[in-house]
Amino acid sequence: MVEQRKRVAFYTLGCKLNFSETSTIARQLVEMGYERVSPDDKADVYVINTCSVTEQADKKCRQAIRKFASRSPGALIAVVGCYAQLKPDEVAAIEGVDLVVGASAKFQLPQLLATHVGKDGAKVYSCDIDRVADFSPAYSSGDRTRSFLKVQDGCDYHCSYCTIPLARGKSRNMPVSNIVAQAQAIAAQNVKEIVLTGVNTGDFGRSTGESFIELLKELDAVEGIERYRISSIEPNLITDEIAHFVASSKKFLPHFHIPLQSGSNRILGLMRRRYNRELFAEKIAMIRRLMPDTFFGVDVIVGFPGETEADFMDGYSFIREVNPAFLHVFPYSERPNTAAALLPAKVDAREIKVRADRLGALSSELHRQFYISRTGQVHHVLLEASQKSGLMFGFTENYIRVAVPYNRNLAGKVVDVRLAALNPNGFMEGELMQP
Repeated sequence: MVEQRKRVAFYTLGCKLNFSETSTIARQLVEMGYERVSPDDKADVYVINTCSVTEQADKKCRQAIRKFASRSPGALIAVVGCYAQLKPDEVAAIEGVDLVVGASAKFQLPQLLATHVGKDGAKVYSCDIDRVADFSPAYSSGDRTRSFLKVQDGCDYHCSYCTIPLARGKSRNMPVSNIVAQAQAIAAQNVKEIVLTGVNTGDFGRSTGESFIELLKELDAVEGIERYRISSIEPNLITDEIAHFVASSKKFLPHFHIPLQSGSNRILGLMRRRYNRELFAEKIAMIRRLMPDTFFGVDVIVGFPGETEADFMDGYSFIREVNPAFLHVFPYSERPNTAAALLPAKVDAREIKVRADRLGALSSELHRQFYISRTGQVHHVLLEASQKSGLMFGFTENYIRVAVPYNRNLAGKVVDVRLAALNPNGFMEGELMQP
């Protein structure tokens, strides 16, 4: 009689870095003989990779744990990620949790599962984050079009609102040659696009004496990969050399995700950010001179302690002037063990919501304008395999979502598409160009 394989499901919250790490842990478990199933299915093991960037993120983690514990009462539940690292005792106290695994041990999860016995309370494998020095490679797989490749981990910046240094440790990375080998492994799976991910991606090289631009140049030469995106880079780490290289490369795309956090210099100072808004504007202008069609995604925090209505409007006006294509708006969430938690003049939660809604409306306006202004242009689009209502979707070089009539022969291919019109559902309708 053939022994039935254990079924494992994964549920990931938070950033692209988390998704790359979940995928790597999943490959490890599949190699050990587990059968990977959807998180919507019943499983013998649930692995929840958590985020803790806000209190809302913590809440979503708790909800996920309880949902899976309820769905499969006898299943083993392992919780990894930032919430597990920052609040291991809180996670361990949630009914149904069996394993709580901190930052240094998450990639040892297959071994921990193999040796775990019984359900006599949660076992906590946390760590002293100051002693975390290893870099664990990771990339996502299972998507024919793109992969998230982890190139850097941790952060040394200690912004006043942020717990990431406490959750992921100091800035570190593998040598360029190792990252290139990972990209080659991704290319061997016929994936066409790689998204470079990290906590502070532009800080690459701190632990190996190399630089981010060295990494970009080496990755550019990897055969089989047609497109690269830089998922996030601090404005003070965008050098002229990086911008010029991306502009000259046939593979690196005109798409930048650059955290701003506030358009008010006074608030930036309270946040302990390493730039002012003038430097931010200079970087945007420099990139636009080189690549006029660049898509800029910008992170903004609203309701930071001490942010007055005048500060908010000052920042709002600055953002409108800079004219990005999209805003990632984060209502301020007080995090334990951060300097910002001790600041006076907290902003009322209702006012934070009002300000977040105003920025959300601005984002929708900017995003719509960016799309409409590109109508009639021809772009290279990497088409995805899935279909919806007879359409298949993909993204242009500058991150415009485009739909064309479904043709399974085009899945995973880069094709030329003319942007015809903005659909009411928020994507561009495209017309395939004849080869």
